[in-house]
Amino acid sequence: MKRKIKNLLVAASGTGGHIFPALTIVDNLDRNWKINWLGIQNRCEINLVPKEYKLFTLDIDCPQGNNLALLIKYSRLFIATIPVIRIMISRKIKLVFATGGYISVPSIIAAKLLKIPIIIHESNLVPGLATRYFGRYCNFVLTGFKETASYLKGCNVVFTGTPLRNQFYIDNDIPSWVPVGNQPLIIIMGGSQGAKVINDVIYNLLDFLSDNNFRIIHLLGDTLDPKFSHKKNKNYIPIGFTNEIAPLMQNCDLVISRAGSGAINEIVKTKSPSILIPYPNAKNNHQEKNALVLSSIGCSIMIKQNKNLERNLKENLQRIFNMDSHKSKKQYKILDIMKNNISEFDLKDPRKEIKKIINFYKKNL
Repeated sequence: MKRKIKNLLVAASGTGGHIFPALTIVDNLDRNWKINWLGIQNRCEINLVPKEYKLFTLDIDCPQGNNLALLIKYSRLFIATIPVIRIMISRKIKLVFATGGYISVPSIIAAKLLKIPIIIHESNLVPGLATRYFGRYCNFVLTGFKETASYLKGCNVVFTGTPLRNQFYIDNDIPSWVPVGNQPLIIIMGGSQGAKVINDVIYNLLDFLSDNNFRIIHLLGDTLDPKFSHKKNKNYIPIGFTNEIAPLMQNCDLVISRAGSGAINEIVKTKSPSILIPYPNAKNNHQEKNALVLSSIGCSIMIKQNKNLERNLKENLQRIFNMDSHKSKKQYKILDIMKNNISEFDLKDPRKEIKKIINFYKKNL
């Protein structure tokens, strides 16, 4: 019997926090779905979306700024509904799956006008404006946190968790290129776009980290500043990106990171103690609220980005790793407490939950 192919449009753009969950979901779907992808020009998806998926891009910007500039960007966002409608009609789209962000707005409006079912997934604890204001027009709003439902009155909310890359669902050995030794292994990452402030603070602390023999994997993001390469040694490895995030996090002692939804969910899945430095300019202050989910149960330490960041980070590292102790055998009691607290998270597999909802439409369209 010939398979009946149905066209799915994925609307996901901008950062790994939006793109990677969508990639995981479509990678695990049945072959009955043909994947089309809606993105934005010159964003991460250009390099991340596999060639076998049909990629369409819009020329729109994030609505931010003041007065006239903001009005123009909002106008272009709503006008973008027209080309999205054309894409949906020409590709005979049967279902839309979005992961939040401003690209969701024209996608939801177009789908609603064409009476095409739409599912949106919101991975942040505090939903973005697109989900908050347009989620009620979606058939389902899937959430990464149970608490998110309280922000989404009038929406058909289902808590599923946030899907991660498939590598996070298997046990991985530590990569061969990681520094060898018994000293603590720290992974430093700033998200898919890096984090200059965190990078510069780490640079200033490199002598301190080196003197205490920490093993450091430093993910710098987009900009590979030569000053970091010059500091590379047997215990300090600065790199732009790696496809081995899960193996690194599964085998490290501590993660230092921003608090985007992707990082939070990866930390929970790998049960990694962490120091979280929320991006202070994130919309709705959602990174700080994400970080509070972990810091409130004692598995993470949240440090605000301010003039005292470098000092506070150094002091917390000294405290976590008991660096004032003169005992020959170090005991990391705080780290053990953090590990024990994060182990209490009981996660279901979001991939199965979301696939089940999507496949409901496979049978009923």
